[in-house]
Amino acid sequence: MSHILHRKNILILSEGFGTGHTQAAYAISEGLKNQSTQIHTKVIELGSSLHPYLAPHFFNVYRKTLNVQPKIYAKLYYSKYKNSPGPITQMILHRVFYAKTTQLIHQFNPDIILCTHPFPNAVIARLKRLGLSIPLYTIVTDYDIHGAWMTTETDKYLIPTEEIKQKLMNKNIPEKKIIVSGIPVHPKFWKKSEKKLIREKFQLKNKPTLLVMGGGWGMLNYSQLLEYLLSWKEKIQIIICMGNNDKARKKMDTDPLFQHENIHVLGFTKNVDELMDASDLLITKPGGVTCTEGLVKGLPMLFYNPIPGHEENNCQFFLNHQLAKKLTSIDELKFWLDQLVKHEKVQFTSKPLSRYKYSVDIIDCLV
Repeated sequence: MSHILHRKNILILSEGFGTGHTQAAYAISEGLKNQSTQIHTKVIELGSSLHPYLAPHFFNVYRKTLNVQPKIYAKLYYSKYKNSPGPITQMILHRVFYAKTTQLIHQFNPDIILCTHPFPNAVIARLKRLGLSIPLYTIVTDYDIHGAWMTTETDKYLIPTEEIKQKLMNKNIPEKKIIVSGIPVHPKFWKKSEKKLIREKFQLKNKPTLLVMGGGWGMLNYSQLLEYLLSWKEKIQIIICMGNNDKARKKMDTDPLFQHENIHVLGFTKNVDELMDASDLLITKPGGVTCTEGLVKGLPMLFYNPIPGHEENNCQFFLNHQLAKKLTSIDELKFWLDQLVKHEKVQFTSKPLSRYKYSVDIIDCLV
């Protein structure tokens, strides 16, 4: 790691589409601050910061589209899959939603700008084309790369895999701009807690434990899956994380089906790392950050209902490398729950998941 001689300001820009992009931003921020007192970071969800009243409505439309009309999202995603955001797209994003970005940059005066979402990345790329001289680092937070991430103005791409490196090079992006660094996860995920002790901390029983996550927005709308899981509540302990979906969580809190000593329904929590340590199996949507957190923890994962586009591609990457399984039927779910009850340890590969170092410490790339 290079020696830091002066204070360095690093601005990390994310966006509020789900929580994974912002989780990655805070993971980088925490890692950098742990490395040196001379590094000052600031994490901003750019649209939410510039438009605190408009942005939530915009994100709500996006979330409803994913829930109600996923095929529409898939069509939009793949229609632009190979295309970088052109000058017109960048101009529209900047003028309509991010017009005050330059003012924000001047206030913080960063030495480097990192982006963990394509929208602010495209806006900073446009500003660089117009004369901004601050280095732009693009942090890709999925196990595939959409054209929206790619801009000629990006100085460095920090990416999770060699496969993405090859895709970038096929797009004539110079190899010197590409660093295979892994998807950033918060430093606390690299620490392992003893299962028995962490269960005692959360007043959980010492029995086979299933963690169910619906993403930061709690998009857990598979009633058939939930109903079937509840039929196992005498045999296993079930922790259900609903993220920011308070409406669904409150409904569960008053539903007699969920009133059982082995069922624990949670809203947004900052203790996912410890809940993973307390669990034997994870059922989740395959968001890039959640996948990586589970991978770092060595927690076997079952993926369900991936969002068309980036989550489908995340899912396929993990399946290709035998790092997870995809739930396609209730019968398949029964098989894995049977394994959990009989053996209390589910394993998908002949080697421990923690041996696959697709997530590494990216901090040395930045300081």
